[in-house]
Amino acid sequence: MVADLETEAVSLTPSQAARRERVLRTALELGATGGYDAVQMRDVASSAGVALGTIYRYFESKDHLLAAAMVEWVADLERRVGQRPPKGDSVAERVMDVLARATRAMEREPRLSEAVVTALMSPDKGAAACQQAVAGSMTRILAPALGSDFDPALRADMTRTLGHVWFSALVGWVNGWSGIDRVSDEVTLATHLMLDQYDR
Repeated sequence: MVADLETEAVSLTPSQAARRERVLRTALELGATGGYDAVQMRDVASSAGVALGTIYRYFESKDHLLAAAMVEWVADLERRVGQRPPKGDSVAERVMDVLARATRAMEREPRLSEAVVTALMSPDKGAAACQQAVAGSMTRILAPALGSDFDPALRADMTRTLGHVWFSALVGWVNGWSGIDRVSDEVTLATHLMLDQYDR
């Protein structure tokens, strides 16, 4: 499904890609202002200056649209981490630096975080493809922090597991089950449990 997303993006003409990007950015803006409920397809179409039918050409549903917006958000984080590599004297410290940046980005936009995390939990087929794309980005974001000393299969397992812990903790935060500090606590615990053995 990730390959399908990439193929779809490549097959768009420049004007189509620009419209799709405008729709995504509009969804992000509406979500940041009012959360999940504020992102209505008609409002997105109106604010983005496109026909409602145009949105449905790119996104099957509201959840698909918001999940795709999360893909863009995580891609932005991936670019920023690439420009400013992870800091820390140990593997665990570098991984926590990356995940702390990701968590702070979510904390700065609590309503938007609620919207995109809710959408990513949807059983919608389009949202499911976006779940995999987000997981892929998180794997690439964490790879520099882990370095090249790990077996590729082990590194993939570690990044996938840490991504699951991070997302699960975010679900608790956006649903009001816990505070944002709990996200950091859960990620820190998982990172130490998995990686401290490699820093001895």
